Amino acid sequence: MLLRGRPSTEDERLRLFQTQRASDFESTGLYLPPGGTLEIVSGGTAAPKVWVGDWDSYQKRAPRPYQLRNGVNRVTDAGGGLVYLSLAGAGETASVTFRGGFQRAPHYVLGRTTPEQWRAMLDERPTPWVELVSERTILTLSREAALLYRDEDQGETLRLLDRIVRGHEKVSGLDGSSPLHAPNANRYHLTWVPATRPGVAAYATHHYTAYPPAYMDRLLGVRKLHDNGWGVWHELGHQFQQMAYKPGDLTEVTVNLYSLAAQKANGLPSNLVKPDAKTGLTPYQSALPKLGRAGLDYNKDFGAFEKLVMLQQLTLAYGEEFWPKVHRLVREERPPSEWDETATRWRYLALYTSRVAGHDLSGFYARWGAPLDERARAELAALKLPAPTVDPSTLKEGP
Repeated sequence: MLLRGRPSTEDERLRLFQTQRASDFESTGLYLPPGGTLEIVSGGTAAPKVWVGDWDSYQKRAPRPYQLRNGVNRVTDAGGGLVYLSLAGAGETASVTFRGGFQRAPHYVLGRTTPEQWRAMLDERPTPWVELVSERTILTLSREAALLYRDEDQGETLRLLDRIVRGHEKVSGLDGSSPLHAPNANRYHLTWVPATRPGVAAYATHHYTAYPPAYMDRLLGVRKLHDNGWGVWHELGHQFQQMAYKPGDLTEVTVNLYSLAAQKANGLPSNLVKPDAKTGLTPYQSALPKLGRAGLDYNKDFGAFEKLVMLQQLTLAYGEEFWPKVHRLVREERPPSEWDETATRWRYLALYTSRVAGHDLSGFYARWGAPLDERARAELAALKLPAPTVDPSTLKEGP
């Protein structure tokens, strides 16, 4: 394998001013049995790392790294698993040859592997893990999950995942207009996990997003990923969220800006215009009558989709380029904040959205009961922006 170095996942996270790192793994399609020893020959301008294993936060598992050196290397790993390579440093190159100790796993590469070849690999290569790779994603599955969906169109699944990632990049303003606004140089890693803890379905964290067996129909079934893949769109969205205007209150809210974009790109009606099964009301219909009430508390008085209405109203008021512009401006200015500075992040949300809108949105946030402190209100007033000509809090989609 010829490796070309990439910026580190942390360097890319900081450039993009995001909360989570993507993955710098290169999938090899190889599997190391537990206790096995890889024999590897490496050479080049820099020495790569080899990684063995799988991601699973709840089982406290992670791939183990081994630094290679130029020449012959022998790597023994007690746990075994799929084998990956990484090479940090743009412009660096390395050549890696695996000479022994491995088994070949079923390995689907978009544009190179046919469905017939994939099914033959599943029949002929009995490794417990399999992997599929596209331009923007790595998809790691248990053998059992892959067998259940062996007759799906794996190529279309990967193409759809790439389209979802590109849609998230569009919302993020990653238009390539400058090196700062280029898409992440690394891939997004989606992986099967056997289970999560109670109350948690799929999840996202540094380097990967994880999906238990109950999610496989929406991850591996092409039609369901297209029509009902909100959970997958949502978890991938976490890897695009920016730190500056994401107080803890909004972790599960701003992420759905990316989910809405995926839904729209797939030609589907927005979740915000779908009636609730119990109330029969859409999130717009249930949220908007509450606005402006005395003592209204955004964090306590709205459900998750009702909270999303507030953010979507800014798209309705200022257009599809509104949130990409916010992302780009935040990347350019890089406002500092700590994880626990909730008031600061609410202030940044109000300030940056007002600046991009060209209007003072303090009244808009007040009607929603957003917790803006005195400093936030003072800094908004100091911008001396005009009030909106049309109050965004009155806007809605659907009936």
